[in-house]
Amino acid sequence: MQTDSPFNRLDTAPAGSVIIEIDGQPFTVREGDSVAAALLAAGAIPSRTTPVSASPRAPYCMMGVCFECLVEVDGLPNVQGCMVQVTEGMKVHRQSGARELTEGNFHEAV
Repeated sequence: MQTDSPFNRLDTAPAGSVIIEIDGQPFTVREGDSVAAALLAAGAIPSRTTPVSASPRAPYCMMGVCFECLVEVDGLPNVQGCMVQVTEGMKVHRQSGARELTEGNFHEAV
C-alpha cells in the first residue's frame, strides 16, 4: 500500500489519534477525521474501483454528494467514507467492483 500522501493538512489545534486498519494494515489517524480523510492521509488511493470498467476512484467532494469514496467499514459495504467518523479499531477495506446487497449489510431508510 502506498504510504506517501499528497494530502496536506492545515495547521490546526493538535488532535488525538486512533488506530484503524486499512486493508489489514494498521494506521494511526487523527481522531475526529472522516474515513475518507483518513484514507487520503494514509495514501490509500484509490479507495475503490468502478463495477463496470474497474476505473480507480478516490474521495472527491468530501460532503456526501459524489459517492466516489465508497468503502467497506467493519464488514458493511458501500459506506460513504466522507460521512463516517473514524473510531478506534475500525476495519476499512477498499472496494473493487460491485458489492452485493444482502440482508444485514445495508441500512433501510426510516
